[in-house]
Amino acid sequence: MNDLVWYVAYGSNMHADRLGYYLAGGRPPGAARTYPGCRDPRPPRRTEPVFLDGGIYFALESRTWTGGMAFYDPGLPGRAAGRGYLLGAGQFADIAAQEMARRPDVDLDLTEAITTGRATLGPGRYETLVCPGALDGHPMLTFTAPWACADAQLNPPAPRYLGMIASGLHEAHGWDAETLTAYLAERPGVRGHWTPDALADRVARIEFRWAHTSGGGTTSPDDAEPNSSCHREMR
Repeated sequence: MNDLVWYVAYGSNMHADRLGYYLAGGRPPGAARTYPGCRDPRPPRRTEPVFLDGGIYFALESRTWTGGMAFYDPGLPGRAAGRGYLLGAGQFADIAAQEMARRPDVDLDLTEAITTGRATLGPGRYETLVCPGALDGHPMLTFTAPWACADAQLNPPAPRYLGMIASGLHEAHGWDAETLTAYLAERPGVRGHWTPDALADRVARIEFRWAHTSGGGTTSPDDAEPNSSCHREMR
């Protein structure tokens, strides 16, 4: 498959180094899992900070990190911060397969997801594809659970996982510690489980550096225009 799509990461894969293991294969430092990688291991053509209508919540139990896992619910109020990676459609299929604990060796038919905005490939936690819009003529795609936040068993994320997400948000959006803490504090699964001081301490531990995006970005969800960086194009 040669068509290009935007893979929109909203969890730990916002951290570019971590996404690299999904592309090229290998075992991230401290991880228990080795990723087979993509059939096409090339890096993204571009990367952009994006905002999606909806929100992120934490639920279930991660086999990699322990604690809650990040999921995207387009029905939640507010804005979800993410990072778009411009990839081949086959690369997206292979990344999705690795998240679904499948072999990355089969292309996906993305027609339903792109046309209707959603496609369920199975009952699993990351087996539902969502297309929240398009950017620069290419569809934006991500994966999440088939259920809504209201139906999920919320579970606070582990410190290492939350730190990885904070680092990825900083890379993608250029946010400072105060903005990162304020954003993460309001996510279901974090709110009411992480104290403000503990969350601020976790964020303070990440390595702050300039955002690795083609355009950079310092806009917070509260300041973003509706559908900033994306819009829904029905086909």
